Parts: sequence; C-alpha cells; structure tokens
Amino acid sequence: MDAGDPSPLRHFVVAKRSITSTFDQLLEFVKDGSAFVDEAWRSDDLAQVVLEEQRLEMQSCATKLSAIRDVVLRRHMKVAFFGRTSNGKSTVINAMLRDRVLPSGIGHTTNCFLRVEGTDGDEAFLTTEASGDRRSVSVRRARWFQREFRCLDEWDAHLPPPPPPQTVNQLAHALHMDPTLDAGSLVKVFWPKSRCALLRDDLVLMDSPGTDVTQELDSWIDKFCLDADVFVLVGNAESTLMNTEKLFFHKVSERISKPNIFVLHNRWDASVSEPEYIEEVRRQHLERCVSFLAEELKVVGLEEAAGRIFFVSAREVLSSRMQRAQGMPETGEPGGALAEGFHERLREFQMFERTFEEFISQSAVKTKFEQHTVRAWQIAEAIKAVMDAINIASADKKIFCLEEREDQRDRLDFVRGQINRLSNNVKERIRSLTDDTAAKKLLQHVEERIVSGLAHRCSVAVLRDIRDAQKHMIDSVRPLLSQSVQDQLTSPSASFELTYDLGLAALCADFRENIEFQFSLGWTALVTRFIGVANAKRALSSSDPRLQDNSTFKDEMLVSIATGLISVTSRASMTVLVIGGVVCRSVGWRVIAVSLSLYGLLYLYEKLTWTNASRERVLKQQFVEHAARRLRAVVPVSSSACGQQVCKELSSTFNRLTQRVDLSEAELEGNIRQLSFRIQRLENIQRRSKAFRNRATELETQLETFSLRYLQGH
Repeated sequence: MDAGDPSPLRHFVVAKRSITSTFDQLLEFVKDGSAFVDEAWRSDDLAQVVLEEQRLEMQSCATKLSAIRDVVLRRHMKVAFFGRTSNGKSTVINAMLRDRVLPSGIGHTTNCFLRVEGTDGDEAFLTTEASGDRRSVSVRRARWFQREFRCLDEWDAHLPPPPPPQTVNQLAHALHMDPTLDAGSLVKVFWPKSRCALLRDDLVLMDSPGTDVTQELDSWIDKFCLDADVFVLVGNAESTLMNTEKLFFHKVSERISKPNIFVLHNRWDASVSEPEYIEEVRRQHLERCVSFLAEELKVVGLEEAAGRIFFVSAREVLSSRMQRAQGMPETGEPGGALAEGFHERLREFQMFERTFEEFISQSAVKTKFEQHTVRAWQIAEAIKAVMDAINIASADKKIFCLEEREDQRDRLDFVRGQINRLSNNVKERIRSLTDDTAAKKLLQHVEERIVSGLAHRCSVAVLRDIRDAQKHMIDSVRPLLSQSVQDQLTSPSASFELTYDLGLAALCADFRENIEFQFSLGWTALVTRFIGVANAKRALSSSDPRLQDNSTFKDEMLVSIATGLISVTSRASMTVLVIGGVVCRSVGWRVIAVSLSLYGLLYLYEKLTWTNASRERVLKQQFVEHAARRLRAVVPVSSSACGQQVCKELSSTFNRLTQRVDLSEAELEGNIRQLSFRIQRLENIQRRSKAFRNRATELETQLETFSLRYLQGH
C-alpha cells in the first residue's frame, strides 16, 4: 500500500464519528423528552395526558440509548489472526504495523492472546487480565518483567536476578515463562499511534497462540472471536491446511454467521529454491483454500474465494519496511541482496493490506453499527409514538377544557342575568306582601274578631305566605348554585313569628265605664234612640263635671235641647194632649191604667234583674265597642309594622341566597381561570410534543442518511 494513499480504514473512523454524533444528539434529545414527560406526568391536573407507562418508556429509552452510545464509543475494527504455531502470525502483524511490536521468531513464542491497539500517548505499555496497571515496555522501565514473568523453576532465589529484557524476543521469553498466563489469557499491548499509522484508525489486531496447542477452542471463540470483524488464517506455504486449522474455523462458522476469512500463505519466499514448482504449488494451495472457504465453510462464493487468498512473505516485508524507515535500501533481508520475486511478494502483501482494509472498514461499519442504528431508529419511533399519544391526549383534553370553559362562562352569564331578574321579582313580591297581604289580613281579622285569636288567625296566613315566598326564592336560586353550594343550602329558619304591638293600654286609657241601671223605656234610652248613641252620651254627659271643659260641645247641646223643648212645647205637647184626649175618650181610663201598670212592672222587672252579671256583660260590651273604635284607627300602623317585619324576614332570606349565588359566581370564575390556565398548559404540551416529534423525525433522517451512506451502499 502506498503511504500517500488515504487509508480505507478512515471510512470506519468517519462513520463512527458520524454515528457517535447522532447518538449524542439522540441521547440529549431523549433526556430532554424524558424530563418533559416526567414533568407532565407529575402535574396533577395533567395526569390524564401522560400515562405512567409512557414515562417509564421514556426512561427506558434513555437508559438503553446511553448504554448503546457507550458501546458505540468502544467499538473498533477487530481482526483476529489464527494458525498453527510458528506459521508467522506475529510476523504478519509486525509487518502490517511496520515495526517489531510483537515477539516473533523460531519456537513457541506466543503463549497467550495479544491484543494490539493504539494509544494517544508517546510511551508503549501493556496490561494483563490479572492487573489493570499500566506496565511500560520500554527498556528503561523493564525491570518489572524480571519480577512478574521470570521462570521460578529456572532461577534460584539466592542467585542474582537475570538482566532486564532488552529486546522484544526477550519480552516474549518472559511472557512465555510467566506461570500466571495460559493459552486463554489476554495481554493488551498499547502502541503509540504516532509510531504506527495503522493503529490511528480504531483498528485492533489480535494475535493468538497456535490452534494446535490446546483443545479449548470453544472458549477461545466465546472469549475473543465473537466481536471480530475479520479472521486471518496464517498458513505455512511449505505445507497444506491442517485439520486443526480447519476444525477451528468450522467452530467459528458455527458461532458466527458467515465469518469474513482471509487466508495468507506465509513464507512464500521459500518457493524461490524450487522455481519450477511455484505455479503448481500455488495452484494446489489456491484450489484447496477455495474449496475450504466456498464449499466446506460456505462463507463466500467460488468467484470471491480466490480474492481472499494471498501468498506472502511477512518476514521480507517487515525487514524491508524497517530498513526503509531507517533510510536503508529495501533488500528483504537484513544486510542482504534482493531475493528473487521479492517485489511480487511485496506487491501481493500490499494488495492483501489494501483489500483487507477496504473489506474490514466496510464490514466493520455494517457489523458494528447496523444493529445499533436499527435500535436507535426503533427508539426514535417509540419516542414519536409517545409524543403522538401525548399530543392527541392533550388535544382531546384541550377540546374538553375549551367546551367546559365555554359552558362555565355561559352558566356565569346566565347566573348573573337570572339573579338580576330574580332580584326584581323578589323585591316586587316582598312589596306586594308588605303593602297588601299583611294589611288586608290584619284589617280583616280585626274586623272579624278584635279581642280573641288575633295573632293566631292573622299570623298563620301571613307566615304561610312568607314560607311560600321563601320557598319560591330558594327554588329560583337553586339552579344558579354549584353542586357544592347546593349541598350547603338549608331551609329558612322556622323561628320567625309576627309580633303585634297594638298598645291596648294606651288605646283604652280614656275608657269610662257606665254600669248604672238604665231603664230601657226611660229618658236615657229614649234619647239614645232618638239622637243616636254618640250624641246621646254627649247630651247626657253635660251634667258630668269632668266634661265641663268641653264648652263648645255643651253650647251646641243646650241649643239643641232648647230648640227641642220649644218645639215640643209649641207643637208636640199640644199634639200629645190632643192625641191623649182622643185615646182616653176612645179607650177609657182603664186602658191607660193598665198601660201604666205594665210600664211599672217592666221597670220593676228590669230593676230586679240588674245584677253583677248584667253589669259585667254591659262593661265588656262597652269595652269592646270602645276598643274596636280605637283599633280601627291603629290598623294602618300595625299593618305597616307587620309589613316591615315581613320585608325584613324575606329580605334577609334573599340576602343569604344572594350570598350563596355570589359564592357560586366566585367558584365559576375560579373554575374558568383554572380552565384557562390548564388550556395554556395543554397548548404548551402540544407545542413541545410536536417539537419533540419533529426533532425525532430529524434524527431518524440522520440515521437513514447514515444507513444509506455507510450501510446500504456496500
């Protein structure tokens, strides 16, 4: 491979950088989305918008994506070299690295798995499974190899320690003699990237012990081969493929579907000694390897199998490249001349490197990132589904809240308008009860029964009207109240009673009883029948000294009496005499005597029946007549007082109901404010869920672009 050509391995590096950037954006997006869903889920008024399953789904997506991102960051291209002992596996790796990184040579040099990867530092080091400490492999800091990897059987504790290893081969010997390392152990060698261009592009090379040193091939595959992108079978050109090598790759093929396998026939420079058999031997090796790859393992077709088989000399390539790095001529041998066919073998090794790099970069991108890309796309789809569900739920909830808010506003307007109309109706009804009902009923009962059952007969009807009015107010106001206020609504108090302050003592203060005997045909009775009760009392009371102050009334009565006497004297007396004479002559004196006797007997009878009971009856009758006259005068005042009591009671009831309506209005206004705030939050959730969904779509587009560019085009 020409040093000036761009390495095909950069394809993997660029793809890894691209997918890592996408995963970083996706992880940040999922974390933000998870926080958004969790916030919405914890809101009590939005609990129906976000379900707990959706919150857990978002958290699960964030956890999975974080784990996938960490795996992607650790992903690298891995090639594993296998073959029998001393076939030159380590030499092939050194030739590819252009330096003696791994120990190589005659004998059993590699007794464990050696993993070579780059480090950004300037100093090479290695770590073992037993210890994660960094151990420098430079000559200046190699004393620990004596301590860690010396052979306890060979060195006696009393003898001085052996000298520190100065070469890579001495390091190999130390590793080989370490009793803690077996064929299944792993030693990681970190080589500075500045000293090896191949390691700059996330390439890991895995050297292995010979497949003929152990029977634990299954454990090797499980531990070291499942994540390998390419397997390189390093064979010996001086011999054919052995069953141990075939058996190993058969086991690999059972664990991994169609593994990518290259076959290197190393030490092809040995064919120079027999040039007449080169083509024949090459054809035999090629046919057997094609049959092994295409027919036995069935990992490639017959047409492609030949392109996976190369004939190289890793020792020559390593020596040539190290000489070139030192400014010496490329001879293929240290200090020697160019071997016959060296350039052809060098070009084939370079062709292997170029084909290997192109193949592993494309294959590694697909094997390392395809599954994770699909999983990331599935996570993005799951997040889109969650955001769509949240968007739909918030839209439905928003429509419900808008309808409920409109209903609350209509109800509030209805309550306000209805309470105004109801206020006017109630005031009119109170005025009607105050002006008409109480006065009429009071006057009616005063007229019917003035002294008995006034409160009972009047109050019952008035209170019944009051209860009817209160019930009407409650029934009218109840539909305007919310359910919570309706539950607190109680019936009006039944303790209200009308009070009547007639002031009978003051009204009857001027009552003067007259219980003296009065003959029904006497002068007083006749005067009463003649001029009426009121005038008769005034006329007959003129002799009472208590009424002497009323001079005007006395003067009028004197004039009336004088006029009557004159009239009687002048006309009536003459008439009576004439009539008396006529009657006497007609009936005789006996009739007159009998009439007078009857008159006297009637007087005697009335006089004898004038007892205390008669006096009490007359007293009551006089008192009732006097009180009736006075009560008729105070009916308007009493009815007005009763009306005020009715007005106060009904107004108090309506005020309490109005306060309940005010509470309902306040509750409706609070509900409207809460609904408006909830609608704003739902709109915000809709807006953010749409933004998250659009962002998920953008990330899906990035994943699709990555898939089209790096996964599907090869």
